[in-house]
Amino acid sequence: MFRFRTIFFSEKLFMRAADLLVSEGYADLGYEYVIVDDCWLAANRSADGMLEADKKRFPSGIKALSNYVHSKGLKFGLYQDLGSKTCAGFPGVLGNEAKDAKRFAEWEVDYVKLDGCFSDVRDMGKGYVEFGKHLNNTGRPIVYSCSWPAYQEFKGMRTDYASIAEHCNLWRNYGDIDDSWSSVMDIADYFATKQEFWAQYAGPGHWNDPDTLLIGNFGLSFDQSKLQMAIWAVLAAPLLMSAKLSAVRPEFKEILRNKEIIKISQDTIGVQGTRIFRELCSCDSTLTS
Repeated sequence: MFRFRTIFFSEKLFMRAADLLVSEGYADLGYEYVIVDDCWLAANRSADGMLEADKKRFPSGIKALSNYVHSKGLKFGLYQDLGSKTCAGFPGVLGNEAKDAKRFAEWEVDYVKLDGCFSDVRDMGKGYVEFGKHLNNTGRPIVYSCSWPAYQEFKGMRTDYASIAEHCNLWRNYGDIDDSWSSVMDIADYFATKQEFWAQYAGPGHWNDPDTLLIGNFGLSFDQSKLQMAIWAVLAAPLLMSAKLSAVRPEFKEILRNKEIIKISQDTIGVQGTRIFRELCSCDSTLTS
């Protein structure tokens, strides 16, 4: 999957991303979704209460972009939020759940990421289940990505993973990843502390999601990028690239297109790997001769 999250984007960026997924061989390896993250929306709904795209960044409209992505043999995804607003302050689905699910189906969306900003954390279970049912009621197959556990974990609340696995296809367990090695290791370590509990809920059609691959950006070295790819593969994590594909250097493309590592992540059995050993070292920074 390809996902790009910044306010400085337009429909042309995603059309170019679709082109590159195909021309550079990513699509043949399973990277089949182009997903637009937050900030695609207009500041307000239309007069009849419908979601609209920002007309400057998406002048052709979301349906036209969806059609373009589909014309490349790929699938199309959009971001939304369970609350009254998205994390960036654009209209959320609260109070318009059925209408918005129908809108996504009309746009032929194949993947919906539903965030949890500006929503009541205590009622998330009810809200996420309800929206998933609205998506199902459209009759269109749509991958449903939930942020439900990430918000409840942050608050130290008990999270109903059995229900999450039943109603969501993938779910964020932890906070957003940053473009840094420390962020990668923070997520990997947190997953390891929860692995005996979390791994039992992962399997075909329902996955724990440690967030995007940073490979091809600026924060990771070549070796650190290889390690993130390996850890994410062992976790049977969804592989979501979050980089400007036209600027990814060849050595990082090799990591993202490593067929053998991708096979591990995409193993049809769907067993999530766990950490079995951790070595802590205490290193003296003083050099002696």
